[in-house]
Amino acid sequence: MITGVSKLTILKLGGSVITVKGRLFTPNKKAITRLAEEIARSVVDSLIIVHGGGSFGHPVAKQYEINRGYKDSSQIIGFSKTHQAMTTLNKLIINSLIDQNIPAVDIQPSSCIITKSGRIQVIEPRPLIKLLRMGFVPVLYGDAVADSDTGFAILSGDQLVSTLATRLEANRIIVGVDVAGLCTADPKIDPSAKLIRHISLSELKKFQLSIGRAGVTDVTGGMLGKIMELTPAIKRKIQVIIVNAAKSDNIYKALKGEKVVGTTINRGKSVAKPN
Repeated sequence: MITGVSKLTILKLGGSVITVKGRLFTPNKKAITRLAEEIARSVVDSLIIVHGGGSFGHPVAKQYEINRGYKDSSQIIGFSKTHQAMTTLNKLIINSLIDQNIPAVDIQPSSCIITKSGRIQVIEPRPLIKLLRMGFVPVLYGDAVADSDTGFAILSGDQLVSTLATRLEANRIIVGVDVAGLCTADPKIDPSAKLIRHISLSELKKFQLSIGRAGVTDVTGGMLGKIMELTPAIKRKIQVIIVNAAKSDNIYKALKGEKVVGTTINRGKSVAKPN
């Protein structure tokens, strides 16, 4: 292992789970506390947590068009506000983890990552690796970062998860979202949507192509784009498990390796069966 840490797990907590949608800068404190308790009960030896921005980071980044890169000086304060929003949310999560006696330590992506046209170009993993070896739980998040082409960019938590998993040779990735997993349609608007419990990388690509031919951006409600971001990790034979983190004990079961409702993605062959 590159890190000298075996069986590394990377847990992604979606912004839709840990914040209240539609309410600016409103954390879902009940969910954050519950998730911290589940993580503590699971007693995972080697763990990195990455969380999304939800109603904290996204609205500010959109207001100042940070995702478009530097256009004029009025965006500078927007970059600062976006980063501040994410560090505020991160502090709430860190506090909840520490309350559960988890040695969580925040790692600011903007301090160790540079992107190039929005894709990670430079990453300094040594402090994170040292913390892992000592038994800490590093906690990172989607962030506004410096970009060598566009001045600055928004680094998504999904891209961060995939990069960390491949660089550090993680054993598995667990993605906690607000739906059951990858479905045949958007379960939030289509009651006929069926959960796909198991799917291989090749089947996933075919699924993406079928959606593209249908002229629909993403009938799964944005889930497919998140999963495709994890393709490099899946190619490295890192298992990806997607579960509904809004439901009690799903994250606990996934971390413990117990049977849990969700979608499992592997590089190898499987038969995608909607359920």
